[in-house]
Amino acid sequence: MKTSYDRSTDSLYIEVRPLPSKRTVEVETDVMVDYGADGEPVGYDIQHASTKADLMARLILVPAAAE
Repeated sequence: MKTSYDRSTDSLYIEVRPLPSKRTVEVETDVMVDYGADGEPVGYDIQHASTKADLMARLILVPAAAE
């Protein structure tokens, strides 16, 4: 998992798999999910990230707990 944060726009990208995106879906306001060819998520684009700490914790910590 890789993350990149742009402080000037308060946007965070969480890459969960290093694959190209085939489609992007807005799952809630300011949260986009990039899906790969297999239909599974490859990344999450979160705008106004500093206001979405609970969402980021779920995305980062829940998958790690399943491993």
